[in-house]
Amino acid sequence: MISINKILDEARALGCSDLHFTTEIPPVVRLHGSLKQMSGYPVLTNDVIMDIMKQMTNDAQKASIAQNIDTDFSYVTESGFRHRVNVYFQRGNLAIAIRLLRNDIPTLEDLKLPQILSEFCMRPRGLILVTGPTGSGKSTTLAGMIDYVNTHRSAHIITVEDPIEYMHEHKCCMVNQREVGMDVPDFAAALRAALREDPDVILVGEMRDFETISAAVTAAETGHLVFSTLHTTSASDTINRIIDVYPEHQQQQIRAQLANVLVAVISQTLIPTADGKGRIAAQEILNVTDACAAMIRDNKVHLIQSAIQTGKQSGMQSLDQELARLTKRGIIKEEHALEKCHDKQEFYRFLNAR
Repeated sequence: MISINKILDEARALGCSDLHFTTEIPPVVRLHGSLKQMSGYPVLTNDVIMDIMKQMTNDAQKASIAQNIDTDFSYVTESGFRHRVNVYFQRGNLAIAIRLLRNDIPTLEDLKLPQILSEFCMRPRGLILVTGPTGSGKSTTLAGMIDYVNTHRSAHIITVEDPIEYMHEHKCCMVNQREVGMDVPDFAAALRAALREDPDVILVGEMRDFETISAAVTAAETGHLVFSTLHTTSASDTINRIIDVYPEHQQQQIRAQLANVLVAVISQTLIPTADGKGRIAAQEILNVTDACAAMIRDNKVHLIQSAIQTGKQSGMQSLDQELARLTKRGIIKEEHALEKCHDKQEFYRFLNAR
């Protein structure tokens, strides 16, 4: 029998970010972005994975899994570390994906993120989006930003998460964290309720659907600072994704609303460091200046990429610019930068610029 607490502690000691259980191979971990099988463990059967699942779940979660429903929950080991768990099915067998979370909340300085992010955190109202593919560190960046607010402002912060990943203490702020499924039925309902709970800052774990996006934009319009995430890879993609969710006859209206409320779009990806000992976030940053707001309002989102490239004075940077900077400084390897860049010609133009 595999002890879930023991194997999670082992994975954490190795510095892994994720742990996977699936049939016909031993447990697999993700270390600095690469998958590796754990040595010393047998090939897994469905019965073994079922036993691992039972060690982590309560009766309601077991009932959900028994109905073949993909189930998300958080799990705390005996040593006190938190994890985000997803139980799912593949070829009729059980599989489990576990994200290992830090108990401490990393600061923006710890994460080596640009200074402009702390300026965004001090805005009185608006919408700040952190975007990127799954596993690109969005939750960690947001935790660092919420912690900055918590340390530097007096405010009421409400977070809506699925599940709660980082536990925030009350510092300068009062922080109430609501978990989807436990404290509230869904993101959209939590957002609607939040407006009656006197918040200053709202974190929405993910803008998954029209109702959540609409509620988040409304919250930003009514004088709140709203943080959220999307699975998009650039600022212009993000803006277009939000607009495309709306029916055609409402798209001009949402362009005007976004132009008014959008503060910033931070698109990020994680890249292995050159020394092979970790990963670093490379970010594209759109600071929505008056000129960028006009582009959104006038349906000229295609011009935003060039505005980012020339917006260094306003704290902006394109992903290719940042990848070139990290490569020049020897923080990441050129081949890893090339895998993540948007435009190889642009990347080399920045890399070779003096």
